[in-house]
Amino acid sequence: MRALLIAMLPCLTGIAAAADLAPDPAQVREPVVQVYGARTKGAKGLFGVHTWVAVKPTDAREWTVYEVIGWRLRYSDSALVVRNRDPDAQWFGSEPELYADKRGAGVGDLIRRIDQAAKSYPYAAEYTLWPGPNSNTFTAWIGRAVPEIGIDLPATAIGKDFIGSSIFSRAPSGRGVQVSLGGLLGLSASGVEGLELNILSLNFGISGSGIKLPLIGRIGSPSFPSAVARPAVPAAN
Repeated sequence: MRALLIAMLPCLTGIAAAADLAPDPAQVREPVVQVYGARTKGAKGLFGVHTWVAVKPTDAREWTVYEVIGWRLRYSDSALVVRNRDPDAQWFGSEPELYADKRGAGVGDLIRRIDQAAKSYPYAAEYTLWPGPNSNTFTAWIGRAVPEIGIDLPATAIGKDFIGSSIFSRAPSGRGVQVSLGGLLGLSASGVEGLELNILSLNFGISGSGIKLPLIGRIGSPSFPSAVARPAVPAAN
């Protein structure tokens, strides 16, 4: 039964057609790291997004996606999923948004560190929709461990501010500083997120990427260099 559920995972998690935000591994040789999010299923989607981290090592022919899926704990001892899939696929019918994009020289080392950070994620055996730990807590964990990614999560990434019993930490991007009380009340400031206030996991903020508001997420665009402007490196035949 467990093997059957694992085999059916793409169907059960609502993975649909890709949105052409991720480069085709068959056409691009260089290493790539991307971070995505999409509105969650049902009424929860009014408030929050599900986020994930995707990597493509040099010359890899497939993407590897790291994400936390809470209902996996019904049949597994870990909510952490590492699998090959299209990173820009819809999530239960919701279009994905790109929050970070890194490519080229040095990215191979980032991919190695992402894998190490994922393996050391301390909340893999637990999941709480609000205030965390959840999928956004995991993405923020990766962001803090590998700040070079510069992840700029929206206000709707509920759970990103959950840092367990700690009070002080770096912001989810891995930059600046954050003060958080159980993910329910806090303040963060960094060159990526700007200034954010968290009240009961409802985020209000302003930064170079725009204005961040509960329900809406962000009025503006994530602050990372556009991948479109970078020339692709063709794959060897």
